[in-house]
Amino acid sequence: MKLKGRNKVSPDFSMSSMTDIVFLLLVFFMLTANSPNALDLLLPKAKGKSTNTQNVSVSIDKNLQYFVNDERINGEYIEIELKKALVGQDSPTIILRAEESVAIKEAVNVMDIANRNNYKVILAVRPN
Repeated sequence: MKLKGRNKVSPDFSMSSMTDIVFLLLVFFMLTANSPNALDLLLPKAKGKSTNTQNVSVSIDKNLQYFVNDERINGEYIEIELKKALVGQDSPTIILRAEESVAIKEAVNVMDIANRNNYKVILAVRPN
């Protein structure tokens, strides 16, 4: 008499649970990696709302280093970099993040460049 076991172990490996885990990790990292303030700047306080309709971000830190979209550039070439970044935009907008201790003439310099090229400027502040 030959007895057969009812529980057979299948040699196949199912990847469905592994793909679910990878998909969940991918979604998690996509949602958490989107940080608009990659530079650590202490912005001045003010009342008001800022919109997220921006094409280019210009940041000036306390050491007077200029950043266009988180890429460090020389302050002398900021107009050239802005023109390259905003070419072909319908309504070019710059969000200006100047640290609290930065002299106002540095921010005015960026605003003057925007005025000459008909760019809109939004000054970023931290809420009160």
